[in-house]
Amino acid sequence: MTSISTTRDEFSAGGVVYRHGADGVEIVLVGRRRQRLWALPKGKPDGDEAPEQTALREVREETGLEARIEQPLGEITYWYTGHDGLRVHKKVSYFLMQAVGGETAAHDHEFDDVVWVHLSEAERLLTHRNQLPILRRVAELTERVA
Repeated sequence: MTSISTTRDEFSAGGVVYRHGADGVEIVLVGRRRQRLWALPKGKPDGDEAPEQTALREVREETGLEARIEQPLGEITYWYTGHDGLRVHKKVSYFLMQAVGGETAAHDHEFDDVVWVHLSEAERLLTHRNQLPILRRVAELTERVA
């Protein structure tokens, strides 16, 4: 007897691009106006990309910035219902990054806005509150290098 699965696993990777501004650490958020969404850039791997490659590509596409990875930030996991009606268990790996080139005006069509915001403002704006532990980790790590 064959059982039909009602769940599936999914993986994405993304990055938190930061810089030291006049008032402290700033990071890049991506936004969609119609959905009133503010998030960290992330996406699914293309083929057999490693998580680091996926994160760098997604940051480049979604923010217009070329970045380099400094270190892993950790993972978040959550559940949602996919378009196929299946429950999806999603795992997202994030990396701390610094911009080395590009400009936010060069981002792709997936998001309406790409902005640099102070870390405390990012914590307030984030739509998906499960990303807050990632921002807290960014705060810990960037305070050490400030």
